[in-house]
Amino acid sequence: MAAIPKDTLQFPAESRKFLDSYLPPAGQSLSNQSLYPFTTITFATSLDSQLSLSPGTQTVLSGHQSKAMTHYLRSRHDAILIGVGTAIADNPGLNCRIEGVGGYGSAGLEGQPRPIIIDPHARWEFTEENKIFELARDGKGRTPYIITTLVNPPAERAALLNRAGGKYITLVPTDSSSKKLDWKDILKALMAERLNSIMIEGGAGVINALLAPEYFSVISSVIITIAPVWLGEGGVAVLPPRQNHGTAVPVARLRHVKWHPFGEDVVLCGNFKE
Repeated sequence: MAAIPKDTLQFPAESRKFLDSYLPPAGQSLSNQSLYPFTTITFATSLDSQLSLSPGTQTVLSGHQSKAMTHYLRSRHDAILIGVGTAIADNPGLNCRIEGVGGYGSAGLEGQPRPIIIDPHARWEFTEENKIFELARDGKGRTPYIITTLVNPPAERAALLNRAGGKYITLVPTDSSSKKLDWKDILKALMAERLNSIMIEGGAGVINALLAPEYFSVISSVIITIAPVWLGEGGVAVLPPRQNHGTAVPVARLRHVKWHPFGEDVVLCGNFKE
């Protein structure tokens, strides 16, 4: 049995049952008719609906138990997705540290999600010293796929990705001037890569864009950790758009909602299904 790293997390079986109906079926693939992967939006927020103290500031909100829950969620998805701003600000590992997954008690990479970075303009100037690549070299995570609009991404970075087992994926933007990508196109592209379940963690730009009515049909579940703290003015908030082409957006309401305490935090699960 492989040695278990000191930062390994435990998440007991009794806590997992609460989440089961909001997660991809374990060990099952989606129907061949599915255009989109099972897509979970998950994030930690303050009592005033904020993700961080200010733009670019890493802010820890989750307690130990809900942090372990997040890593368990990662083990249940094929990929974990963030925006380029979060990648630049946080230098994240985007791996899973739950005991029993690859690199944390077992060989191989079973249970380790594929990191996905949305980076339309290839702004993320990563090197092999970034945490995500260090974890991959140590057998504790996978190298990222990066979604971009560039036909020819920076050659040096593309070569580094390829050597490490990752790659750039180029998509055609819906708006050529802003290089804006459509989320349905992104999800279809990931499905084509045999990534049948996607866990979307942020940042705020990604979450706010997806919490628009046009994407409710492709969101399978929403899992939110609410921490007992106020961050105050100037923070980065979850504020989906209220206008779409000059028309007011209908109020969004989650259905099939369950609440569960984890330590001092509370976890909310729901979806948009009728």
